[in-house]
Amino acid sequence: MVTSYWPLFVKHFPENAALWGETSESSDYGFWIPTYAIDGLLTTVAHTKSETDPWWRVDLLKVYRVNRVTITNRNNFAYRINGAVIRIGNFLDVYNNTICGVISTLAASATATFSCGGMVGRYMIVHLPGDDKILTLAEVGVYGYLAGNSLLYSTFQY
Repeated sequence: MVTSYWPLFVKHFPENAALWGETSESSDYGFWIPTYAIDGLLTTVAHTKSETDPWWRVDLLKVYRVNRVTITNRNNFAYRINGAVIRIGNFLDVYNNTICGVISTLAASATATFSCGGMVGRYMIVHLPGDDKILTLAEVGVYGYLAGNSLLYSTFQY
């Protein structure tokens, strides 16, 4: 009898699920595009123009149970991220999704981890409420597992 654990890997994705997603943001500043937040480089950032309620979004392309989200701040102008809200859900509209966490402050180049407790959603959105705000993100991670695959919890034997 051989026990296989491969279904657990398929279900839990220890890797960053955002890497397979599609990114967008409320506006692009210059050549700083939304994909830069998942490129693995701390020298590039996703960057919006100065606007009211800027946001950045990753479409995970499938519905996940999100356990945690990581946000890495840029190496300068660190204060710009203060007050940003992280949301998980199935809606393109920012405010219809559930809040996972709020970034009160985050030092330059620092990474914060937010526990989302298995929130269900296809989209992870970071938005910054207020007028004349600029949202910049160095790196974003979304970790969890595909929702609705309860059979994959079991260990298969053959």
